[in-house]
Amino acid sequence: MASADSNPLTPRRTAFSRMVRAITSPYYRYRHARLFHSLRVGLAMLVSILATTGVDIPHGIWSSVTLLVVIGGLQHHGNIRKKSTERAAGTLLGASIGLLLIVQQNLIGSLMLTYTLMSIVAAVCAWYAIGKAGYIGLLTAITMCIVAGHGDNQLDVGLWRTLNVLIGIVIALAFSFALPLHATYSWRYLLADNLRVCARIYTRLLTGAPFNPDEQIKVFLELNARLVQLRALMPSVAKEIEVPHSQLENIQRVHRSVLSALELMAGGALTQADAAARAAFAQQCGTEARAVRGTLLMMARGLRFGGTTRFRIPQTPVVCPPDATSPQLLAPELQGPFWLGQRVVEQVERLRAMLLETEPQWNIERPHDRADSAAMPL
Repeated sequence: MASADSNPLTPRRTAFSRMVRAITSPYYRYRHARLFHSLRVGLAMLVSILATTGVDIPHGIWSSVTLLVVIGGLQHHGNIRKKSTERAAGTLLGASIGLLLIVQQNLIGSLMLTYTLMSIVAAVCAWYAIGKAGYIGLLTAITMCIVAGHGDNQLDVGLWRTLNVLIGIVIALAFSFALPLHATYSWRYLLADNLRVCARIYTRLLTGAPFNPDEQIKVFLELNARLVQLRALMPSVAKEIEVPHSQLENIQRVHRSVLSALELMAGGALTQADAAARAAFAQQCGTEARAVRGTLLMMARGLRFGGTTRFRIPQTPVVCPPDATSPQLLAPELQGPFWLGQRVVEQVERLRAMLLETEPQWNIERPHDRADSAAMPL
């Protein structure tokens, strides 16, 4: 598919406009997610250094430490919203406790009491660190130690470190929303990749040459690796698009069923059949194979180019329902692959219906994103 830049009726884009278009493109950010994340953290670190060391704020290194703790491991918008808030809350709570420890040390002067209080706080934080509030508990204890030391820091030192912690949090939160990668896009693109590969596998099993063992292992390892990645993204996707986790779980389960059926077909009697038997199988299932392939590809394109008029999830079933009678033209050993193929038909139709139902939620493109997507190659 020709890009918009090659159309003589379309004004040629400048290098700057192409760069802006690439940076704001969700697919480009998905393809270069690590690069964008590293650039975001690097720029945030530079701002942190300039905001503290550049104006000679004492103990400015703790601003950079806080920055790295808050956003260093956060990439997707769905977990940034939740985890950055939790980390900021834990850091503020820890700084407050650290200041209180310094105050009581200055008033009472007992290091043993300070050590005891710090140990108690650490024990309480450890209790919560292994639960749902794990980030808050862990960072509370860490920040307490940063601010209070072992209880021997001066109050002005604790205040400066608290200020640096606050500066680090503000910078981290500001940069955490700079061109974030939505988990929803990653989920869509990974699922689209798998559906395209499933279309190729299904067509090849029914009408093409069989897989050799090494090729089969490689292909299904890649499919299952993406399936695992999809599983990890689901909690963030559910938060971003406000879809119940159970709906995403159902899509994942049906997707897994399609992969399992294809893997059984790829390693079963169909791969051992001679040319005549495979030709009879292809004649029996050829029309169905084209319909399944078309449905899988349309779903993949709908996920990949969501929001465009040309590429949408099919509104009505494309694949005919499975035949209730066993085909008489196939050899007995090919009856199993035939019914596995029917299982794929059934699961592909279920997946189409589920994606169509949730399309308004996961289709989060803005209008200019849709225009850019329409010009991307298939």
